[in-house]
Amino acid sequence: MKRRHLLLGAALAVPAIARAQGSYPDRAIRLVVPFPPGGGTDTISREVAGRMQALSGWTVVPENRPGAGGNIGLDAVAKAAPDGYTIGMGQAANLAVNPALYPNMPFQAMRDFAFVSLVATQPLVLVVAKQAPWADVQALAAAVRTAREPLTAGHPGNGTLGHLSGELFGHRLGAEIMAVPYRGAGNVVTDLMAGRVDMYFGTPSTVRGLLDSGELRALAVTSRARSPFLPDVPSLVESGFEGVEAENWTGIVAPARTPPAIIARWNAELRRALDTSEMREKLAQDVSLPRGSTSEEFRAFLEAETQKWGGIVREARIQLS
Repeated sequence: MKRRHLLLGAALAVPAIARAQGSYPDRAIRLVVPFPPGGGTDTISREVAGRMQALSGWTVVPENRPGAGGNIGLDAVAKAAPDGYTIGMGQAANLAVNPALYPNMPFQAMRDFAFVSLVATQPLVLVVAKQAPWADVQALAAAVRTAREPLTAGHPGNGTLGHLSGELFGHRLGAEIMAVPYRGAGNVVTDLMAGRVDMYFGTPSTVRGLLDSGELRALAVTSRARSPFLPDVPSLVESGFEGVEAENWTGIVAPARTPPAIIARWNAELRRALDTSEMREKLAQDVSLPRGSTSEEFRAFLEAETQKWGGIVREARIQLS
């Protein structure tokens, strides 16, 4: 009798679940943005929400939940009901770097999230001052290897991709590059132009104007291939430094156990939004490219990124300041 009741209950539940997924979404979807308004992740999130709403009619409402390097917002996603109505915008720092940087993470990405799709990627730009003696990245690398005192790389904070990229470059060269932390990218650029630090792995938005004016010189980008927005700047890989790749990236995650049918619908609608000219143009303003993927590709990508950056954090003994 008990077994028959269990089977009957399961049989009744299946149509209910199917109906719920079939009518999805029937209310607003919360897109948690784990950083403050106005930054790059926030801008991309709002553009994604707007494009998806225009194409699909879904109501996607961005909600900023900043703090702890993005951990607070993503923890809220991890602990939300797995019904498709709470989604999060993850990125390189909070998903791939923070697990090695923070001693007590509130979530485990591979366990606590379902992966929808990558959204966009953006390279960093290795720049030096206009008066620096290095005309290309090979000359800079030679100077790093032969300098009596370590050359310096400014960065806007411990554990940022600008910091880790300098550590990765030095690791590839087998030589020390002294990391010099600053409070914000603007202070790095000021000291770089004054000659108080030697190099900077910066986001395109912080260096592009100074590249155009000639105050800074771009030696390389950190994406595997050249950026279409900086076509005259070689990549580090192209320049002979295999393995020195670093990109800011964003990707949509949902709570673990979110039904696969809902993940598939989100993936399809998101990739449709990323394929619009409006989305490509918006991303291009920040020197970013759309990077739609399957759920499985996103998971594999994150596993590789976590292993790479975790290794750099541990080897360089990087700690939060």
